[in-house]
Amino acid sequence: MAGVKDYLNSKVSDNREKIEYHVEQILKLIGEDSTREGLLETPARVTRMYEEIFGGYEVDPRDVLGVTFDENHEELVIVKDIVYYSQCEHHMAPFFGKVHIGYVPSGKIVGLSKMARLVEAVTRRLQVQERITSQIADILTEAVEPHGVMVVVEGEHLCMCSRGVKKPGSKTVTSAVRGSFRENPAQRAEFLSLVKD
Repeated sequence: MAGVKDYLNSKVSDNREKIEYHVEQILKLIGEDSTREGLLETPARVTRMYEEIFGGYEVDPRDVLGVTFDENHEELVIVKDIVYYSQCEHHMAPFFGKVHIGYVPSGKIVGLSKMARLVEAVTRRLQVQERITSQIADILTEAVEPHGVMVVVEGEHLCMCSRGVKKPGSKTVTSAVRGSFRENPAQRAEFLSLVKD
């Protein structure tokens, strides 16, 4: 199955002319001259960008994990430092960072690259970081039925860094804990120690 990066949002494609028109109107409404050379292609560029950055709407995140494999491994598996880019649903401003996923299999494992695809499917849409964190944990729990899942998401939000309180460099960290990670502090501590830089 192709990664979500290969998906383009078909609703954007189907509404290309309308979106380009509205982007041009926004340029005018903020005081720009939409006919100047540097902005002539901006409505088309923004529309093409929307096709890509909102490609997550074209895929069900539950489907990207695909086939699981029977494997007698019941120890911690971690995929860390999965880079993501998303768009804040409150301001439509970018936020980005890293996702760390750990799970303890109960007889089924998932291909490691599928974790990155899951992150892409969940983040390439209008989102909030808290929901991203919970969705990844819940989908992995449903699909693989592991003993436990823990997800930590770090994010830098441009809606906080470049506007409002204007605090560049500040990071938001969220976590979701399921199954054995919830009940076992030592397991949580092992995960956190292994994902630290």
